Amino acid sequence: MTPLHILTLTLASYLIGSIPFGLLLAKTKGIDIRTQGSGNIGATNVLRCLGKPIGITCFILDVLKGYLPAFLFPMVGNIATDFPSIGILFGIAAILGHNFPVFLKFKGGKGVATSAGVLLGVAPLAVGIGILAWATIFFTSGYVSLGSIIAALVVAIVGWVRINNYGIVIASALTLLSALAIWRHRANIQRLIAGTENKFQRKKSRSI
Repeated sequence: MTPLHILTLTLASYLIGSIPFGLLLAKTKGIDIRTQGSGNIGATNVLRCLGKPIGITCFILDVLKGYLPAFLFPMVGNIATDFPSIGILFGIAAILGHNFPVFLKFKGGKGVATSAGVLLGVAPLAVGIGILAWATIFFTSGYVSLGSIIAALVVAIVGWVRINNYGIVIASALTLLSALAIWRHRANIQRLIAGTENKFQRKKSRSI
């Protein structure tokens, strides 16, 4: 497998990540999700504004955007045999595509679901513990953003606790992905500190 092949797969991962599933699903209902709720194209805002069926569909698709490049692309040409951590490279490219999609002038989502997909592909135990942390925080506090922030921190911690299993490359990558997810939530953090962050409450959408 040549560097050109790896570069091609990295670009393909970015383009897959750039597919704005939230925006596309909302448009099937005649709604521009960027004008609804928080204006974010991610699964949380889609769920809040358009209900469970579309929200869950969006979440699954956003997860797959990260999982497929991270898990499947390394199998192309046995890349993983020579580069055990190459899935992280493809996964990060997919996350950057979701967060900064070329199709939407580089204004995308926060990358939580896509990051979860990447982690599921390269470090399933870490993402499992992260999901448990998210669920615990969300169901006790009602804040999706707080759950996402805590989950990101937990994933990074698990990566270093299990460094003997993951290796320093994956542990460092998990930390990078966690930092990126938290940075994308900086506005939410400011609202949480100010006490103005909204708790999750699905809005009734207009005839969908």
